[in-house]
Amino acid sequence: MKLKTKMQLAFCVLCIVPIILIVAVLSLGTYKLKTIYHTYKIDMNTYTVMFNPMLAFNAVNSSIEDELETVRDANPDLLCDSDYLAEYCNGLTNDATNIVVNLNGRYVFSNYDNDELEDELYAELTKMEQLGQLDGLQGGMYLGGNLQMLVNRVLFKCSDGREGRLYIVTHIEHIVPQVKNILILFLMCLAAILVAASGCISVWVYRGLVSPVKKLRDATHNITEGNLDFTLKNKRHDEIGELIDDFEVMRKRLKESAEEKIQNDKESRELISNISHDLKTPMTAIKGYVEGIMDGVADTPEKMDRYVRTIYNKTVDMDKLINELTLYSKIDANKIPYNFNKINVAEYFDDCVSELKVELESRNIELGYFNYADKAAVIIADPEQLKRVINNIISNSVKYMSPERKGIINIRISDADDFVQFEIEDNGKGIAQKDVQYIFDRFYRTDSSRNSAQGGSGIGLSIVKKIISDHGGQIWATSKEGTGTVMHFVLRKYKNQESGSNE
Repeated sequence: MKLKTKMQLAFCVLCIVPIILIVAVLSLGTYKLKTIYHTYKIDMNTYTVMFNPMLAFNAVNSSIEDELETVRDANPDLLCDSDYLAEYCNGLTNDATNIVVNLNGRYVFSNYDNDELEDELYAELTKMEQLGQLDGLQGGMYLGGNLQMLVNRVLFKCSDGREGRLYIVTHIEHIVPQVKNILILFLMCLAAILVAASGCISVWVYRGLVSPVKKLRDATHNITEGNLDFTLKNKRHDEIGELIDDFEVMRKRLKESAEEKIQNDKESRELISNISHDLKTPMTAIKGYVEGIMDGVADTPEKMDRYVRTIYNKTVDMDKLINELTLYSKIDANKIPYNFNKINVAEYFDDCVSELKVELESRNIELGYFNYADKAAVIIADPEQLKRVINNIISNSVKYMSPERKGIINIRISDADDFVQFEIEDNGKGIAQKDVQYIFDRFYRTDSSRNSAQGGSGIGLSIVKKIISDHGGQIWATSKEGTGTVMHFVLRKYKNQESGSNE
């Protein structure tokens, strides 16, 4: 899921869930208030009561006041009857309301159990009557101080002429805690909803943004410290997941570059060491022969001729080494010049073998040539670079020929479906199995001793592999110690794709 979609979904959830929870809390609050309605016979809007409790107290008294006014209008003497009043008080659905009756200035009825509170209430009611505070008042009168009551008055006149005042007294402290509890519950639920919503947002932000950013920060710190040996695991499928994947790809490439740099530094050191050794050997020989000539050691024409030829051969070896190093630098920069042409395999190798035969015979090495491929087989190749491949392989074979037996090199060519396969086999010392897979690496030598008689730069076969690869072919080797080595390489046949017909 994309990060944008996930954020939109999360936004919707974070909007809808609190609304659902708030509706649930309001429903619970409504239920609680309905319980109060039933208990106190309040007929008002729920949230009006919740946010203005005094209206609720007025509603409690007003409902009782309406009932007693109905009794007064029907039979006012009942309001003078203590038994009726006591029975009425017992029938009230709440214990927050009390009835007090005053006849001709004397309090004749009260359902209070607390005499001290009763006396205080009588005194306060008498004071209110004297001041006329209840005259013309719509609704109740609030008594503050220690009493905390709401008083409603019903005036009546008995049949015997006595004037009465019936006071409906509701103790606010009995109802307020219930309303307060509902408000507290409501506020607590709102706070819980806000905390839960904030927690969900925090967890989502941490898991969705902070955690992966922290992971990337730690990875960046590791890279800054030069530590590339770690892995960034990713199970996300959004933009941040793609960023982590890209970062992991970058880390791998940096690690590969670092390892390649280390390898290149190592190879450069080996190259310098090899060049020093391989140049020093012929240079020492040339110096020795030149000194011999200068000192008159070559005092006969035969000796002079031998010294000069030796010097010439050593310079040829040096020239060959320099050419290999030049080609190596081009390989390193992928700048080997190619001039591809269509080559008839049979004709090309016939000429090539003819040249090699003369040279090898001068070294007492037998060269066998067997062409089993189609005589018309054609490949696309650079003749000069292909010859370099053959010469490098042959010279490598010659270099490691066993002096204990006559050297033999066989060149075999055969068809392999869409390819032509070439094999160059020798009966040299062979290569250990553990070394075969490395012989095409640059600077690799199976003989690690710097005193080996073979010499060489160690890049000949790596050049061969590069050229074959650039021709779209493959090369590999098989060998057995004490028996010899076979170099195999294949190149794709050229097929004329001319099509069409004359109609």
